Amino acid sequence: MIATDRRRGYRTAMRRHGLDDHIRVLRGDHTEAAGERAARELLDSGDVPTAVRAFNDQCAIGVLAALASAGVSVPGEVSFVGYDDDTLSRLSCFNLTTVSQSAEEQARYAVTGAVQCRDHDRTEPREVVLTPRLVLRGTTAEPA
Repeated sequence: MIATDRRRGYRTAMRRHGLDDHIRVLRGDHTEAAGERAARELLDSGDVPTAVRAFNDQCAIGVLAALASAGVSVPGEVSFVGYDDDTLSRLSCFNLTTVSQSAEEQARYAVTGAVQCRDHDRTEPREVVLTPRLVLRGTTAEPA
């Protein structure tokens, strides 16, 4: 479900900005290996885009590894954004621009909700939507 929601959001945003012709989604999973496979698919097609967004930071790290081994400059030739803001994305060897999901805030809400259910007999479900935040680092450049 999360992948479907993210893909839908991506397509909607691209359409909203008149970029329908530039939508390309490659299937994969949550791993570095999936990111490497997707990057090799892009490289083998000969149609490497100027910007890529990965499903999550683990997948992004795989893409970065494959692009680096192919000699593709990030962000020189390709700007790149991950999603999650996990601890690996913050390492200087990756310096990944990413979207933060505010993991600490998610944990706070989860613990608070569990305590309310246990200590206050809350039974009704509660939906909390947190606003993601773009964290600019070294894998993106200004559009040419």
